[in-house]
Amino acid sequence: MDKQFKRTTVTAALPYANGPVHIGHMAGVYIPADIYVRYLRLKKEEVLFIGGSDEHGVPITIRAKKEGVTPQDVVDKFHSIIKKSFIDFGISYDFYGRTTSKTHHDTASEFFRQLYDKGEFIEQVSEQYYDEKAETFLADRYITGECPHCHAEGAYGDQCEKCGTSLSPTDLIHPKSTISGAEPVMKETKHWYLPLDQHEAWLKQWILNDHKEWRPNVYGQCKSWLDMGLHPRAVSRDLNWGIPVPVEGAEGKVLYVWFDAPIGYISNTKELLPNDWEKWWKNEDTRLLHFIGKDNIVFHCIVFPAMLKAEGSYILPDNVPSNEFLNLEGDKISTSRNWAVWLHEYLEDFPGKQDVLRYVLTANAPETKDNDFTWKDFQARNNNELVAVYGNFVNRALVLTDKYFNGKVPSCGELTDHDKEIIESFREVKVRLEDLLNHFKFREAQKEAMNLARIGNKYLADTEPWKLAKTDMERVGTILNISLQLVANLAIAFEPFLPQSSNKLRDMLSIEAYDWNDLGRSNLLTPGHQLNKSELLFDKIEDEAIQAQLDRLERIKLENEELNYKANPIKSDVSFDEFVKMDLRVGTVLECTKVPKADKLLQFKIEDGLETRTIVSGIAKFYKPEELVGKQVCFIANLPPRKLKGIVSEGMILSAENSDGSLSLVSPISEVKPGSQIG
Repeated sequence: MDKQFKRTTVTAALPYANGPVHIGHMAGVYIPADIYVRYLRLKKEEVLFIGGSDEHGVPITIRAKKEGVTPQDVVDKFHSIIKKSFIDFGISYDFYGRTTSKTHHDTASEFFRQLYDKGEFIEQVSEQYYDEKAETFLADRYITGECPHCHAEGAYGDQCEKCGTSLSPTDLIHPKSTISGAEPVMKETKHWYLPLDQHEAWLKQWILNDHKEWRPNVYGQCKSWLDMGLHPRAVSRDLNWGIPVPVEGAEGKVLYVWFDAPIGYISNTKELLPNDWEKWWKNEDTRLLHFIGKDNIVFHCIVFPAMLKAEGSYILPDNVPSNEFLNLEGDKISTSRNWAVWLHEYLEDFPGKQDVLRYVLTANAPETKDNDFTWKDFQARNNNELVAVYGNFVNRALVLTDKYFNGKVPSCGELTDHDKEIIESFREVKVRLEDLLNHFKFREAQKEAMNLARIGNKYLADTEPWKLAKTDMERVGTILNISLQLVANLAIAFEPFLPQSSNKLRDMLSIEAYDWNDLGRSNLLTPGHQLNKSELLFDKIEDEAIQAQLDRLERIKLENEELNYKANPIKSDVSFDEFVKMDLRVGTVLECTKVPKADKLLQFKIEDGLETRTIVSGIAKFYKPEELVGKQVCFIANLPPRKLKGIVSEGMILSAENSDGSLSLVSPISEVKPGSQIG
């Protein structure tokens, strides 16, 4: 950044209070934001970290209706779960608020009214679906019907969840209201719009020319929107849950959640600092940063800045570090399918291992493209990096100091060239870390911090102080002094990434907190300083714990398949005469072997009551040959023979295809004589 700022306001996207937060949210938004804020605090910079729950909008009303409770009940429940998860996980907000607070309602209403009084909105009348029975306009999600693309029933007015196509309510075939079941009618309604097209010129200059340093994914998405041309966007909607539009004639209308939610950053700052909030939002020497996921780029880079610019007294964001999406075990995280690792459940299953998840999610951060979280990688990074590299070096340095110097920091004698190289590496890591953190490259920055531990392990392996202890204790003291200085540096370098572990490490070193300027120094611990008893910084995660998580996901996958399973359409009619021509029989499997060079094929020898016949079937992926011998199967006996991989197959074994594509053989419930006909 070229401009020098006195302070920094950091916001993290408001999680939607319609469910808990999961690892995708953490990797995309909250861990990066927390890393950066902790880094600024270590540098003794003035920083404010603001967050809160987003508590308005249609999905909350739908959930409330489904559960038979009020929308307030829904947001109260999930605001509490989300806030506790953040606290337990160590996300270090200065204030975490909510958009149902009185302060927020007043702030958002006042913001709208200021823009309204300045003439910044345009009024438009449009036709929207209306439920005459329920006497209410319908949000897109309150309208279902047949998808015009895949013809699935139950498609929503904004998207078909079967084929994934984005829709408009008027696209649906045979639409109906989910509130009353009635067929909706089109009815005129008036709303207020923010004319984004009128802001297009300055937005192009501000983003495309003035902020080329933004991440490529952010810059690219903004450029795409600006190149296509901006259009007016509604700031109000017909709904009874939200902040009422504060003008006459707007009964039954509330502020659109996309308009109301980002104002939550401002209202939550007001809640914390009622007399001093403006310097964090209106002073030109304040830097504003928004940490978000890629689905929020347009709102934070185009829409919210247009709102702030229209009001006139607010600063605009200096940067919007947005991440891409995190997948889970190769599949897109989905809250509706429960395909997620929920933060509050992780904290129950892995107590005390907040930093392990922080480390893995940062190592796999989707900074430039979508990335994947797997439980096996989680285990490997913990065991092979946190335990075997970082924890191992710390433990060796402290245990050797305890063994040879009764836990007191030894004096540092004459330095070799090797020692000087190690000490210089402290300083080099600090320079690289600062550069990476200043440019929001947290994945690479954490890797640099881990390099310090790798340097330490190699230094001990190269110098072998346990061997020198027999002949040269002065040299041993020098080696361990340098190693302990490196350990102290690790406590600083990892503080933004792994705060819990850094606290634990400082306790072992018996030191108070350092600040960022101390990083790179080789005299952090004075000779004679008494260390506390060492303990393992990290411990191994066993296979059983990982298998339990994989088993849980497998259960969820099967439940989803059962819920979403829909049989294929019935084929066209066949005459009875055609059907009876088919000779269906039961046979007993005498032999079963894999067909060479054919992954899918099994070769059966079947007793059919008259003779032994050979049938080749493509079910090798689902059955082991030995488990089928002696079983009875159903087969078509009068198909013409055909060659498969050089084998003449005399019939077809019947199997049923499950929703996941697996095959199950069709067999009689109780044993019958081979050759028994099916009819």
